[in-house]
Amino acid sequence: MYPVSPGDDGIKIQPEKMEREKLYHCVFQDKVLLFYKDVQDVLNCYEIEEKDLVQKIKAISNKEEAEKFLEEYVEQKDIKH
Repeated sequence: MYPVSPGDDGIKIQPEKMEREKLYHCVFQDKVLLFYKDVQDVLNCYEIEEKDLVQKIKAISNKEEAEKFLEEYVEQKDIKH
């Protein structure tokens, strides 16, 4: 089961099921939320509101492909550092 999921009352996050150094995402209220657990088990969250980017993520049906796309985006924007 994917450790991040949107619901009617918010986002359900299960950090105990998350791998360190792996990017997770979900789409919630026309935003893409990125979650990342670092080597010290600190959970980081980033919010993307760019409409074009949100639409691209919504169009990708496969979670693995979406994660790959987002990882490339994060590296380009140097978000993790």
